[in-house]
Amino acid sequence: MTTQPRSAAQIVPTTRQKAMLALSFLALNTLAMVHPANAQEVTYIIFDPPGSTSTQPKSINAKGAIAGSYNDANFVLHGFLRSPDGSFTTFDPPGSAYTFPASINRVGAIAGSYTDANVVVHGFLRSPDGSFTTFDPPGTKGAQGGPGTGVAAMNGAGMITGSYNGGTRLHGFLRSRAGTFTRFDVPGATITAPTGINGATEITGGYYDKHQLFHGFLRVRDGTITTFNVPGSATTTSPIGIDRAGEIAGSYDDPDSVFHGFLRTRDGTLTTFDVPGATQTVPTGVNSKGEITGYYDDANGATHGFLRVPDGTVMTFDPPGHSGTDPSGINSAGTIIGVVNGGHGFVRIEDIR
Repeated sequence: MTTQPRSAAQIVPTTRQKAMLALSFLALNTLAMVHPANAQEVTYIIFDPPGSTSTQPKSINAKGAIAGSYNDANFVLHGFLRSPDGSFTTFDPPGSAYTFPASINRVGAIAGSYTDANVVVHGFLRSPDGSFTTFDPPGTKGAQGGPGTGVAAMNGAGMITGSYNGGTRLHGFLRSRAGTFTRFDVPGATITAPTGINGATEITGGYYDKHQLFHGFLRVRDGTITTFNVPGSATTTSPIGIDRAGEIAGSYDDPDSVFHGFLRTRDGTLTTFDVPGATQTVPTGVNSKGEITGYYDDANGATHGFLRVPDGTVMTFDPPGHSGTDPSGINSAGTIIGVVNGGHGFVRIEDIR
């Protein structure tokens, strides 16, 4: 039985969830050597913010600071920042009913989305000093219980990308560090859903066409947009991030609704991959060096984590004594974050000695 991939980045509640069911992609078959993680010197830390009943880490920066959200006893989502020393700061933008951090950059700024009392979604930027800026691109429409502004990712310079509701469809946006907005759409798209941005302000993501098929796109700094599909993709090619070399990682589904991983280089070359023995392989994060993390399901339906390094080697892992490993991000040092046991955060740190 195939399972649907889980969401990778917050866009707009229902639309984001729908777009990232799109997390699927490659099987050109890189012959990957598999090494269990216990063959390396690896440290695991399991964590939860104080008062958390469920922890969802979303992003980790180069210094090891982690941003994400957690549920309290009343099932209300709040934001958290876990410092490299393990201390926690919890937060909510002013007027927030639910808080969804999406990205933390190298200086510790956090971008994400929040819902207000009318369940309309807005964007926020939390500065390293803890102050907030809330925002919506000009022309954003937000109905009760419907989409408004969904933040997907931020780069080291503080450039933010995501989607917003323009009234008839979702558009992509780029917010500059100064707070100005650039709107963009993939030609012919009914929904444009950015998911990642690198230091060169290259943006990747997916879009729906009029047939409700989901394709990948790359938008470069001058605004030029290139679209692509993984060969063999049935309905979905879903990028999840872009590294500093312009390589895009993501997933796609085959005609049997099985998900595979892919990597697209700057020149458009596509490589597909699977964790050997997996019934599906779903990348969820890529760092600046092109290291890819994600989850895979085995023949028994159990979920495990994987790390694919640039030479194509794949390592599989689970924190000792824990199951249901679901990575969500990786930083430039190769440190991986995610969820285990359906509700606890984890950090996987490789010993680089």
